[in-house]
Amino acid sequence: MTLWTSQDAVAATGGRATRDFVITGVSIDTRTIQPGDLFVALAAARDGHDFVAQALEKGAGAALVSRIPEGIADDAALLVVPDVLEALEALGRAGRARMQGKVIAITGSVGKTSTKEMARIALAGQGRIHAAEASYNNHWGVPLTLARMPVDTDFAIIEIGMNHPGEIEPLARLARPHVAMITTVAAAHLEAFGAIEGIAHEKGAIFRGLLQPGTAIVPEDLPVTQILRDCADDSGAIVIGFGQQGMARPIKAETVDGVTQVRARVLGETIDFTLASAGTHFVMNAVGVLAALGAAGADVAVAAKALSDWRPPLGRGAVEDLDGLRLIDDAYNSNPTSLSAGLATLARLTGGRRVAILGDMLELGPDEIAMHRGMADDPAMASVDVVHTAGPRMRALHDALPEARRGIHAETAAELAARVGELAGLGDIVLVKGSKSSKVSTVVDALRRTRQSTPPGERNK
Repeated sequence: MTLWTSQDAVAATGGRATRDFVITGVSIDTRTIQPGDLFVALAAARDGHDFVAQALEKGAGAALVSRIPEGIADDAALLVVPDVLEALEALGRAGRARMQGKVIAITGSVGKTSTKEMARIALAGQGRIHAAEASYNNHWGVPLTLARMPVDTDFAIIEIGMNHPGEIEPLARLARPHVAMITTVAAAHLEAFGAIEGIAHEKGAIFRGLLQPGTAIVPEDLPVTQILRDCADDSGAIVIGFGQQGMARPIKAETVDGVTQVRARVLGETIDFTLASAGTHFVMNAVGVLAALGAAGADVAVAAKALSDWRPPLGRGAVEDLDGLRLIDDAYNSNPTSLSAGLATLARLTGGRRVAILGDMLELGPDEIAMHRGMADDPAMASVDVVHTAGPRMRALHDALPEARRGIHAETAAELAARVGELAGLGDIVLVKGSKSSKVSTVVDALRRTRQSTPPGERNK
């Protein structure tokens, strides 16, 4: 199906087309490019112009460039612009402008990607759905998602992230959502903001991009909830809270064998649904998603039923069996809030010994050592039998734990992975969690290499 013609792309970007072309997709990576894609020559770790010839050889319909690269045919299909990133933004803006469906934007310190996937799966059967790929939530990911959006999309789910102040509002204004949801506010990227209140204001900036009258889905029960509500009010949004006391709230949640049966009250309706997870944070985000989908005009009861097909993304809390050992792979990201949620999930699972394997939490600012040490007092830690740690920051937690709970400490995750046989045994339930850069995922890889893995959800089939 045609996504962009050369005439459309020229009108959107103000660029110059070297010849007529038809585009069926948009790509920034020659490794995954498909025939008919527009290859966007972004300058990142390497200059995308160096890969234009390769993209065209693989069947790209055209390339978006700021100069004519070497080694391409004279009749190559190019869209030449002054700045490639600005042109991608313009293409995304045009893609959003021509789409007549509903847009839902999601941000938060924890759970953006898993919540986006919840929304995508919950909308199954309710029209044509378009969602961000992977964690495409930054200054190029959001416009890329919008540029890829088919014109006949009924519901779009856009993930918006940030690392520094001032990043969310421009992306929200680009996406122009009808509904915007914040999953939670936590001490992630704290070193760039100084205080949790600064993070709350930055997250609340998503509401400035709302179309009017827009709807803000706000997490209740947070110390900074009022800041988020104030941001929503300042943007003229209709505010719907989700949490223990919100307009969308769980009434009952019971977990058996890693699967949670939930009853919730959502926008005045009692809804039952199933989640393939033991995480209470996933339950809460699912309730928020149903509120967001209802505000966007979707059928909430149908969406709730479809949630049973959702699984946590790889590295974000999926539970799998490893030949007699149960693994919670949560090795993609970590901060005190998400680690607390991970420990609570571990505590909720029953069976054998509970083992936590924890890597450093990064970007927490000057109080990072105290934050690591403080995890020893997390309520769920009392249910953990042994804690293995990796990294200089996690040394503080290791030292703060009672001796009976102290496992192995290593300076790097690779050192811990090399001792995988000492970390857990038959019947254990194991949580592996840490910031991505801590590379604690190497421990997950080592566990999988030594044991046969059963993918999440397969054991119940």
